Amino acid sequence: MRIGHGYDAHRLKKGRKCILCGVEIPSDFGPDGHSDADVPLHALMDAMLGALALGDIGKLFPDTDEKWHMADSAELLRIVYKSVCSHGYALSNADITIILQLPRLAPYIDQMRARIAEVLEVDVSRISVKATTEERMGFTGDGTGIAAVAVVLLVDVRTLK
Repeated sequence: MRIGHGYDAHRLKKGRKCILCGVEIPSDFGPDGHSDADVPLHALMDAMLGALALGDIGKLFPDTDEKWHMADSAELLRIVYKSVCSHGYALSNADITIILQLPRLAPYIDQMRARIAEVLEVDVSRISVKATTEERMGFTGDGTGIAAVAVVLLVDVRTLK
């Protein structure tokens, strides 16, 4: 088994789409970045890559490469997971926490879990997504940013036989 931890944070910008876990959330602002800036999926990808010591998403999808400009992070996640599988591992489970003051994410959590499960082709019971605020403290609390952390457990499928 291999455990990975990922973290990502972005500024929030008025007029940007708010795409989180592959789901567009109605909002006047969204994460700003080179790709679609899907912060929780970036943290999830970094957790997977970290579990296998394969670097991070900046190494695979550098923001200096126009190929990745406005890229769909769900598709990037699909690429990362194919790499994980090619190394002989599969996802046992993932646990993601999104830290954001507004908008409230509770109505979208099941949709987010389902989207990640669909991309990874795993049962939704393996995907946990939670949201929290920081009680108006720091960059996430004052509404200028968003952060996410992810933890994954990967299993060596070669040992399951």
